Amino acid sequence: MTATDAARFRFVQMDVPGRIGIDDGRYLLRATDERAETVIVVQTLGAQAAGRSRRRRRRPRPADPPELPAEVPVTRFTVIPAEERAANDAARELDALAGDPEAAEEAVLTGLRSANRLVRAHRIATQDPYGHEIGRSAPLAVRVGFGTGGELADGQWTRALDIPPPERRRRRADALRPQERLAELLAGREEIEACETLLLRARADLDQGRLREAGLQLLPGVDALLAELPERGGPGQEEDLGDLRERREHLVRVAAAALRGDLTAEQTEQIADAVGVCERILRRRQALREPG
Repeated sequence: MTATDAARFRFVQMDVPGRIGIDDGRYLLRATDERAETVIVVQTLGAQAAGRSRRRRRRPRPADPPELPAEVPVTRFTVIPAEERAANDAARELDALAGDPEAAEEAVLTGLRSANRLVRAHRIATQDPYGHEIGRSAPLAVRVGFGTGGELADGQWTRALDIPPPERRRRRADALRPQERLAELLAGREEIEACETLLLRARADLDQGRLREAGLQLLPGVDALLAELPERGGPGQEEDLGDLRERREHLVRVAAAALRGDLTAEQTEQIADAVGVCERILRRRQALREPG
């Protein structure tokens, strides 16, 4: 079979700054409820590969100011669904993505979820409480395309598109508010509420398709929000806070179903809706807050 006749595979590739901690190699992901498989190729570029450092202990030594910034390694994730395509079909699919930014972005997010599944499994296997997943804005470069199995195993491809990060159009006043809140937190004039941490975790679980974790995380997040914010939530929050109180009984059942591992589609929708209400409350509080 010639290179022209060889089957092609779709891929999403992300270059993430830093060393993630996963050894270079090929990793096979298999869906739990179907036979679909995905291969993820991990490569460390620009520095010594992870897992090959010397184990001999060294003593600290004096350091001189560096003349240039230290070179930072890059971890490349190439996510390859194990579904063959004819070369012409793969080319047509890529042309369609080139003309549809929303579809291209959805392809990126699908690849990102697969990469984060590997990162999360590695974190659990190594019992690393400080490991973190990859956000959409983290990669230095993101590509979608297609190539032969041999090309993709080496991080190469037949054709690919560079996918820019999605645009975020915000008014300047809105863009500055996170910096204002950061200044207040660092100065000790405000505290990070427990509900904020819990609800961020619930959002991350929901976005990554970890519905059980989202259902279990959401209930304590809602309880913390209802306990912490009524006196400091700001004006115009009464309707949403009342809505959350009414939802709580349903969320108790959702958490119980999540614990059993038998969430229904309706309960999954309830999780997404409740997370959205909580986020709206927190955004409104931040928008209405008075700078310290």
